[in-house]
Amino acid sequence: MRQGRTLTQAVAVLLRCLFDFASGSVLDAGERCDNKSMIAHVHGIVSEKFGSSVIVDVHGVGYEVQLASGDFDLAILHDEVKLYTYHHIREQAQDLFGFSSLAAKKLFELLITVQGVGPKAALAILSLGATEQVRNAIANSDSAYVSQASGVGKKIAERVAVDLHDKVGLAVAYTTGTPVQTEMNTADEAAEALMALGYTLADATKALEGVAPNLDTSARVRAALKGNRAK
Repeated sequence: MRQGRTLTQAVAVLLRCLFDFASGSVLDAGERCDNKSMIAHVHGIVSEKFGSSVIVDVHGVGYEVQLASGDFDLAILHDEVKLYTYHHIREQAQDLFGFSSLAAKKLFELLITVQGVGPKAALAILSLGATEQVRNAIANSDSAYVSQASGVGKKIAERVAVDLHDKVGLAVAYTTGTPVQTEMNTADEAAEALMALGYTLADATKALEGVAPNLDTSARVRAALKGNRAK
């Protein structure tokens, strides 16, 4: 019954958004329909895979979700999956973009704030490697790395590096063009927990700096929170 109410609420919000599109300007409708509040995640069975998308069956309702290449490769047919989602609403279409980690979703949301970077370009950038590798490349202002993404030119890559290098967290030194995996990886449950508490990607990364990676998740979160209070 709870899931039924949730689905009903989502449909009601969607209908209000469609009404806005029909009765107001495109800009006003976009402002009233907060993309991030529509569908936050999907949890179900991977029923189909094609192109760069999967269909996730959630109690008989299929959601088509576009994924970065790494997440697409990890999505196994007929296996259970949970994907954090960004619901992109346009006048003529709606798209779901999915991510296996909250960190990846947060980085995606930062990328699409850059002028000239739409959801598909952001997904292409995330397809360059693990989320932490991409984050670290941006933190190091490595536009050459970003420019390797499909459909992302040199100017857009430079804009990403300039606009976001100080918003994605601490940079870890590496040889330009070959980002390395750092202690904060895409499966870092402590970082995920901090972001669930409202931390930005940059703040979560900074809070975990110096916290021993071999501690369990709860201990790392406590250490990060204690460190912030001390400051």
